[in-house]
Amino acid sequence: MNSLSNAREVLPLNDLKRHTSALAERIHEATARVIRSGWFILGPELEAFEREFAGYCGAAHGVGVANGTEAIELALRAFDIGAGDEVVVAANAGMYSTTALLAVGATPVYADVREHDLTLDPDAVRRAITPQTRAVIATHLYGRLADVATFRALADEHGIAFIEDCAQAHGCSRDGIRAGAWGDAASFSFYPTKNLGACGDAGLVTCRSADVAARLRRLRQYGWAGKYVVVDGPARNSRLDEIQAAILREKLPLLDGWNARRREIAAAYAAVNAGDLRHPDVSGPGYVAHLYVLRSSQRDALRRHLAAHGILADVHYPVLDNEQPRIGRADLSAGLPHSVRAVAEILTLPCFPEMTDAEVAGVCAALRLWQP
Repeated sequence: MNSLSNAREVLPLNDLKRHTSALAERIHEATARVIRSGWFILGPELEAFEREFAGYCGAAHGVGVANGTEAIELALRAFDIGAGDEVVVAANAGMYSTTALLAVGATPVYADVREHDLTLDPDAVRRAITPQTRAVIATHLYGRLADVATFRALADEHGIAFIEDCAQAHGCSRDGIRAGAWGDAASFSFYPTKNLGACGDAGLVTCRSADVAARLRRLRQYGWAGKYVVVDGPARNSRLDEIQAAILREKLPLLDGWNARRREIAAAYAAVNAGDLRHPDVSGPGYVAHLYVLRSSQRDALRRHLAAHGILADVHYPVLDNEQPRIGRADLSAGLPHSVRAVAEILTLPCFPEMTDAEVAGVCAALRLWQP
């Protein structure tokens, strides 16, 4: 009999059916509201969501776009970052920033992460800055806020842009300032599995400057200053549609409660001391448990152990950006020792707000039985 026999036969990493079912009435009404309006692109729902989400983050402006990766790309374009420019990034964050950099023609410069939380190391970033550096992108990995205060100061010192990748960090904060309000710009994804997720792809950029916001609005729609009048670019067709905006408006008031439940689950996992498990720091408002990622020197065996107890686990992320076949720079890994070590040890456990107490207890029981 497995650890979850009294709860579910198999516990998934996430369960969007549960999440959506609990919100069905809200989602149906939001969708119906848009259909009744007859306005589906760049309308009042998006304008309201941009204002409400920027206000939630404490940012001056919000600009909705099609997805989180294009949010990074358009933020880069808004600062005229392109061919010949270098941008310092982490190599362990799923290729999203690298994809955006390749799209604009800029060069990713990979810096190592901190051993204790796997977010970008400010000291490594400082060493990576050259006269060609135009920006640093700090990913708030797994829902843990990077060292935003240091990056803010570092960017100001060197006259470069500080861009936050907040795709996994909706609602986390430091000193009362939320993710999305520290950088010159910040990208958000509302992919359905995110802490705040749409029912499809969606993204948004927050920023400080009204001029940057105005440029982002041009760049997300062909570079138009007005209909069919192209004044800016290279641009994209990248718009957060009215239905997704309406759904996100319904969900936003619930985000803090969902984050609190995620933290409860993470705290339960972190209290289990067994085998060679290394748990993340789950304390404080700087963590919103988008993914619960622990470490084990016997990661693959641990994954099989959990599967035998009816618990699915995954690896976020199994390949460093510089080692991806498209990049082909495995030689750079010698300068990324913490990133290299972590990629062989990380394992993601189920952690989503709709998990029952019995399911959480089942995962904890399975972890206690772990003997590498």
